[in-house]
Amino acid sequence: MASSELIEALQALAHEKKIDEFYLIERLEASLAKSYQHILDLEWDARVTIERASGRIYVYELIPVGEPDPETGEYESFEERDVTPDDVSRIAAQNAKSVIAAIVREAGRQSIYEEFSSRVGDLVTGTVLQGTADFTIIKIRDGVEAELPHYDLKRFPNERSERPANEHYRHNQRLKTLIIDVRDPNADTPKTRGDQARPPIVVSRTHPDLIRRLFEIEVPEIYDGMVEIKSIAREPGARSKIAVTSREANLDPVGACVGPKGSRVRMVVEELRNERVDVIQWNEDPAIYVSNALSPAKVTHVNIDEENHYATVIVPDDQLSLAIGKEGQNARLAARLTGWHIDIKSASFAGEPMALDNMLIDEESAEEESGLCAYVTEDGAHCRNHARPQKRFCGVHADHEEA
Repeated sequence: MASSELIEALQALAHEKKIDEFYLIERLEASLAKSYQHILDLEWDARVTIERASGRIYVYELIPVGEPDPETGEYESFEERDVTPDDVSRIAAQNAKSVIAAIVREAGRQSIYEEFSSRVGDLVTGTVLQGTADFTIIKIRDGVEAELPHYDLKRFPNERSERPANEHYRHNQRLKTLIIDVRDPNADTPKTRGDQARPPIVVSRTHPDLIRRLFEIEVPEIYDGMVEIKSIAREPGARSKIAVTSREANLDPVGACVGPKGSRVRMVVEELRNERVDVIQWNEDPAIYVSNALSPAKVTHVNIDEENHYATVIVPDDQLSLAIGKEGQNARLAARLTGWHIDIKSASFAGEPMALDNMLIDEESAEEESGLCAYVTEDGAHCRNHARPQKRFCGVHADHEEA
């Protein structure tokens, strides 16, 4: 390859890959310098220059002058000796292909990093290109691919899994994902498995902010800032809870998110592959907030321990399993959503009259239905014993029957 042809090829490649031409030439010079140092078996380092106009290549050996720095052991001055071989163009052409391929790959990754590093947290729509046992490659646009990892964390604890367990993807399927990381090609960080062959952009389908972005698309009030998402708790693929509040006095934030006949939240649920999404109203009063977070269970009373950040919740007996949820899911999500440690007790187990504070029921009929002793201590706690047949009090407090 003639020198001028090499420059033309570099210029065309730089234009095609949208890489700075001078950057490409500088990288090629640095790479060729290492190659020529080995090929020519030079004692000292080499420097290569490529004339931008003609494409002629010159090789110089950098011979140190003077004494090295006593602290660093490095030379500060060098004398350049021209060691350009006769077949310099041939040798350059032989090495240029692999060198340029590496430069283009690295430059492309750097270009992607510069474009997308500021977009971490953005929602992107892509098309599934291919999938492996460990990750799925998603095409964001021409020339830009992202990785959706779903590694087995028991086998690869240093990797990550960003795919819900209930999701599987097919070729050409369109997916909405959240950008969670963009790998810096120049960072001095430990490389992941097969890092050079993997896309620099990492996306997620499990991150809680994915729900935030989906609601911003479906609910104009959230996008405009009239409704704010205060907190999100998520178990990907199964269930999520979001707490919302309104900045407009006359705007119902839950209704705005749910939409007419549930149309807005339904679109989010469909995108999440039927993951259940509960929308609850945020409240600055922690007792009300915790009560709302346990929806759809009905809460009788909430005791708040500010010092220990602990909430004791009393629910009717028939609401206990609903409040806790399957395998504790509802209570677990409510605790994550509110940031409070939540202890749920049934009204009968708690032995307290708190149910009477918020429920319009007749005291005597409730005691008769429950079959419990009607005795109440000075602290307001109910006796846990059963009443005697046809009586209101147990044997221990039988004397109150006559009173």
